[in-house]
Amino acid sequence: MNTEPLEIIAAPFTVWLAPVGSTFPDIDAEPDAPWVKVGTSGDLNYLDDGVKVAHSQSINFFRALGDCGSRKAFRTEEDLKISLVLADLTLEQYKLALNSNTVTDTPASVGVAGIKSIGLSRGFGLATSALLVRGPSAYMEEGQAQYEVPIAVQTGTPEVVFRKDTPAALALEWTALVDPDASAETERFGRLIVQTADAET
Repeated sequence: MNTEPLEIIAAPFTVWLAPVGSTFPDIDAEPDAPWVKVGTSGDLNYLDDGVKVAHSQSINFFRALGDCGSRKAFRTEEDLKISLVLADLTLEQYKLALNSNTVTDTPASVGVAGIKSIGLSRGFGLATSALLVRGPSAYMEEGQAQYEVPIAVQTGTPEVVFRKDTPAALALEWTALVDPDASAETERFGRLIVQTADAET
């Protein structure tokens, strides 16, 4: 629940993943299959660092011989990165750090314990996925906001530390890739939509 003033937001956001090409849920609908929540319990598995959305860029400046100041600027690189620290070591979540490698489930049998396993190497290729990041609206109570990223790769380098006083966690980071089918030049990394009113009945 977002309370007045609505434009000031201090609330957890939650991340979902789905195969590239999946349809994003309507702003007022719960994400369902094929969308899968990051964290078995969603944001209850995220460390208090929060979900971070970074709009990074590199800019080059032209300075003329006869002037101290810049006369023109050129954006040469830009990125959209979404990151969080996940305190969930189930293999179904750990695989996000391991290129979405397959989790193999071997059931128990007589004299043999049941296990789940996952390969630890990632190889040359990077698995892609669509990302949905959802939290409260800046315009209405009980409304939603969501980042819709059509194509992203997991670019974090998690270091799992096992200690007695701190949960072991995976530092995950997704970097958006350009969507060649974007409907507008400004939506090549996706879009942010924010609910302003309930649907009419």
